[in-house]
Amino acid sequence: LFLGIYLAALLGNGLIITAVACDHRLHTPMYFFLLHLSLLDLGTISTTVPKAMANSLWNTRAISYLGCAAQVFLFVFFISAEYFLLTVMAYDRFIAICRPLHYGTLMESRACARMAAAAWGSGFLYALLHTGNTFSIPLCHGNILGQVFCEIPQILKLSCSDSYLRETGVIVISLCLVLGCFIFIVVSYVQIFTVVLRIPSEQGRHKAFSMCLPHLAVVSLCVSTVMFAYVKPPSISSTALDLVVAVLYAVVPPTLNPLIYSMRNTELKDAL
Repeated sequence: LFLGIYLAALLGNGLIITAVACDHRLHTPMYFFLLHLSLLDLGTISTTVPKAMANSLWNTRAISYLGCAAQVFLFVFFISAEYFLLTVMAYDRFIAICRPLHYGTLMESRACARMAAAAWGSGFLYALLHTGNTFSIPLCHGNILGQVFCEIPQILKLSCSDSYLRETGVIVISLCLVLGCFIFIVVSYVQIFTVVLRIPSEQGRHKAFSMCLPHLAVVSLCVSTVMFAYVKPPSISSTALDLVVAVLYAVVPPTLNPLIYSMRNTELKDAL
């Protein structure tokens, strides 16, 4: 099952990267950011699934301490950079629909490169903060994680109770970042839909919606799976449910994102 999902993610994201890189008609800001999204999706799924498959094939459940730290860093890096990039993509859609006359100026190639670099850089710093904080906490409750990959909440369950409070500051910073980006995306889409609904022609409305709905679907998938994983009440938490939820937010979005973006996109289909 994991091998099938992993190959589907590699194929889907690989095709999008190849199409955008090779077809000059797709050298636009929207597809530039889509290429970066596919790279991040490949990174996210490659951090967790191959190791889980290797453990399954070799009938082992072991991971080294350094391997665990690397997995936490890379997973948080790719997931957070993807979320920041989705925020940038919301800004791109907002400018394209609400400020079309300024689009060429505001979204020129250097500006797009800076925005993409900011998303990657923010993800790197965020991952560094989380990984450094998590692995500086002493662990007092063994070394067994109830998960198929190294996940921060599972590592914190092994920490000493008095050290657990050190994570509170990082959680507050995380909430501020996540809520800030989420509010920006919501406000952008409220303004986008306000403008789209005023477009007199049905064809114009359809084109505008076809530009925005894939991005909105990807944001919803990303946010809903991560929120359910980390905000679900402890009363419904169990090892089996934690495993299912982890697979849901770590494996499903990178696999479905290429499908969501290419389903009704004629430009991408033609390029492929």
